[in-house]
Amino acid sequence: MKTLTEVDGWQAELESVFARVAGRFVRADLRRRMRDYVRGLLAPVERKNGWQLAEWAGHRDPAGLQHLLNGARWDAEAVRDDMRDYVGERLGPGGVLIIDDTGFIKKGTTSAGVGRQYTGTSGKIDNCQIGVFAAYATGSGRALVDRELYLPKAWTSDRERCRAAKIPDERGFATKGELARDIIRRCLAAGLPAAWVTADEAYGQDWHFRRLLEQLDVGYVVAVPKSQQIKSLAGIWRIDQLIEEAPSDAWQRLSCGNGAKGPRVYDWAAAKLPVNLIFDPDPPTHHRWVMARRSISDPGEIAYYLAYAPVGAEIAELARIAGSRWAIEECFQAAKNECGLDQYEVRRYMGWYRHITLAMLAHAVLGERPVSRIDVIRRT
Repeated sequence: MKTLTEVDGWQAELESVFARVAGRFVRADLRRRMRDYVRGLLAPVERKNGWQLAEWAGHRDPAGLQHLLNGARWDAEAVRDDMRDYVGERLGPGGVLIIDDTGFIKKGTTSAGVGRQYTGTSGKIDNCQIGVFAAYATGSGRALVDRELYLPKAWTSDRERCRAAKIPDERGFATKGELARDIIRRCLAAGLPAAWVTADEAYGQDWHFRRLLEQLDVGYVVAVPKSQQIKSLAGIWRIDQLIEEAPSDAWQRLSCGNGAKGPRVYDWAAAKLPVNLIFDPDPPTHHRWVMARRSISDPGEIAYYLAYAPVGAEIAELARIAGSRWAIEECFQAAKNECGLDQYEVRRYMGWYRHITLAMLAHAVLGERPVSRIDVIRRT
């Protein structure tokens, strides 16, 4: 049972966020609908679709909430910017910006970007939309801060299909890696106080992704496949071959952060790579590393990483950054289960961005607060 003080504090936080974004909704009726929509996403509504959200909010029908997503005049990018600034202020500096994508399983062929493609959401090729996301995590919590909808070539090469889904003519094909780089540039340019970036091997194996982070002077620890090539003036090796040659005393038992069952402990090995004479200043401000994480219970289970870290960084810090990548998976789970991130019915491009942005806003407010939404979300 939550105390009245806890409930009042949660309500005050929600109201402060509504005040922060209110100016993005010029008309009073749009502000009311936005508040009803976000409150509904946070409420104990079984299925957060238009009809159930409208019923919970006391609306006669879902027309007003549908208009908020599909026809009303407001800028989802500006609301995203406000939300990202709120998250940065609330969680504080020195955190990790985490890049990953997630799928939204859909029926039919008309939803913007939908198609048969692989998604980790179902672990197979499925009919779905894919969103590329960024989360920001510190010791104070974690929250989603940016998003882009991936459009397969089957969409961008068919402009009539794009126009039917209200996809702007200027939106061409971009890989998930290119969308991720756009997100990173945007977050860092806006002043999100991230000190590190991490991502899985789908992004980490991309040289352009890693090189952008080096140019932006931000550290990274990114997963790569075992076939990742490591190049130097002395030759080219696969990363798994380099790790195989590591002596037994090169491995250290370290925690990469707490999980549901306590510290996540693995054996870790790492080595610095030679300075890159083309890209690095003299003296260098950062070192590049190769790293490996080995399961204690199954030593044959090894994950590989590349890192770019300030001079003086230790392997324990790099292991912690690598382990922080799971925070975005927790964000996806919470935002889908608690805030209706994946429970939308919109088909048009703009509707996707608007729903996703408002669901991210709801999740940012919810954050790490151990508060029952049944206790605190009211219609008034």
